[in-house]
Amino acid sequence: MRVGVVGAGISGLSVVHALSKHDTDCEIVGLEAREEPGGIVRSQRIDGHLLELGPQRLRLTPGIESLVEELNLREQLQFGDDDQPLYIYYDGKLRVVPLSARAALRTDLLSPFGKLRILAEPLTRPEQPGETVDEYLSRRFGTQAARRYMGPLYSGLYGTDTDEMLMEYSLGRALESTGVGRSLLVWVIRRLLEGRETPPICTFDEGLGTLTNALYEAHSESISLSRPVENIVAADGGYELQTANGTDHVDQVVLTTPAAATAELVKELDIELAETLGRFNYNPIGMVFLQSTFDREGIGALVPPGGELPISGSTWNASFLDRDGVFTCYVDPNSDPEMPNRTNDELGEVAAEAFERLTGSEASVLGVHRWKPGMPAYDRSWTAMDDLSTPTGLHLCTNYVDRAGIPGRIRSAKRVVETILGT
Repeated sequence: MRVGVVGAGISGLSVVHALSKHDTDCEIVGLEAREEPGGIVRSQRIDGHLLELGPQRLRLTPGIESLVEELNLREQLQFGDDDQPLYIYYDGKLRVVPLSARAALRTDLLSPFGKLRILAEPLTRPEQPGETVDEYLSRRFGTQAARRYMGPLYSGLYGTDTDEMLMEYSLGRALESTGVGRSLLVWVIRRLLEGRETPPICTFDEGLGTLTNALYEAHSESISLSRPVENIVAADGGYELQTANGTDHVDQVVLTTPAAATAELVKELDIELAETLGRFNYNPIGMVFLQSTFDREGIGALVPPGGELPISGSTWNASFLDRDGVFTCYVDPNSDPEMPNRTNDELGEVAAEAFERLTGSEASVLGVHRWKPGMPAYDRSWTAMDDLSTPTGLHLCTNYVDRAGIPGRIRSAKRVVETILGT
């Protein structure tokens, strides 16, 4: 069997790795449009500073730890400081996010009533049909908790207002896959009583790109870089992957590209699938890397939408990862409506000024990076999931049909490979 894998980001690389681990007669044809692997999981040095162009950190879940061992990366692991707080910028002040019972008692983010209101969550009705994330969180935890930190904590990564995210296509899927059940509060308490620990924060000495580079090096004989697929058509009971350098015939194909790019690839194969894929919205994300002498301990700060600052948050790499004065700010159209039209210089100025208001410390711009096409919006356009159907032998392994994040991408790749091999 020949399996084509389109894209060599973390999803495509994980599919290739999972396929190679099975003792089967399977030939892998990996094709990547860019000159380098990794997708959004890439690291870069600028003026000696290590910057992450995508995710800033990992949790060392069992799946990640197993992969680290398989790729002989244990000695390159670097652990972050898990004990540092996460902040919310609310009403002109940094306030601790209550992620523990102790923090919940001490935080000034919520009023005494707001804290008590959270305790009523197990008594409220479960998710209701057609409910938005904002409606769900407000009804179950109260509007203070929902809008001051729970909503931003979930939606900030995607750049979408929680009142535009339908539960059944976003947070509801995440809670279901985690096994939360009827009550999130009861689930958290049960985990605490059982002594379950959150996997530690980690990265690598040379950044998270170490992981994707190692995956590529382990399977480079099966992956062609700088070879974009232009079209996919059905042929001889399988598929033809057409490129400028020739055509590869495969029995099955895994597409790991963003929705719009996938739609272009399959429009001759399945026009209905292409039209459905074209309905998914993405939000452009701008990342601004700053250097500052700000020395407060913390993992970072979230900024709820509403106009206080034109950023959605910042990661304090200097603090919890000991990254020599490096801070990362995030700008999207939800936090700054003019973001798509700004130049990189303008985006840098916006983020640096916002960071100074956020922390009280000046910052200089090290660099700007934009995610293209950005993050899946998980907004109301995700009702397209109801109409998403692929031909036999064509599989989607992407963050718009499953959970985002590196651990989620690895788990998704394993499931796709099990489907392909019938295991």
